[in-house]
Amino acid sequence: MKEDIIELTIPSKPDYISVARLTSSVIGNNMGLNIDDIEDIKVSIAEACINALNKNDKISIVFNIKEDRLIMKVDNVFPCKDNEMDLGKEIELGLLIIESLMDEVRFDDEGVEMTKYVEDGTQ
Repeated sequence: MKEDIIELTIPSKPDYISVARLTSSVIGNNMGLNIDDIEDIKVSIAEACINALNKNDKISIVFNIKEDRLIMKVDNVFPCKDNEMDLGKEIELGLLIIESLMDEVRFDDEGVEMTKYVEDGTQ
């Protein structure tokens, strides 16, 4: 399988998070991931999008498809600061969910990068 990059931009509205979930599901299926890994990816992408809501007028997502892994980058996703509103606990829980479901999670100045590896025997 050759490497592909898919870029998706959705409005920063809850109604469009399902578009990101469905897109990630199709990509995972095409990569030959098992149903549990696909569900992990769908939940993680949704949590990242929820975190990014209302921080900009759009949510930018990049799916980097490699032979042995899927790397997803979502802009404007950052860990909570202690002084944020009541939503801080919900956002913190969402980030914990992402970290528990994905193989690697890395934050930078632009957002979050999440990686799910293809296990041997799943293709």
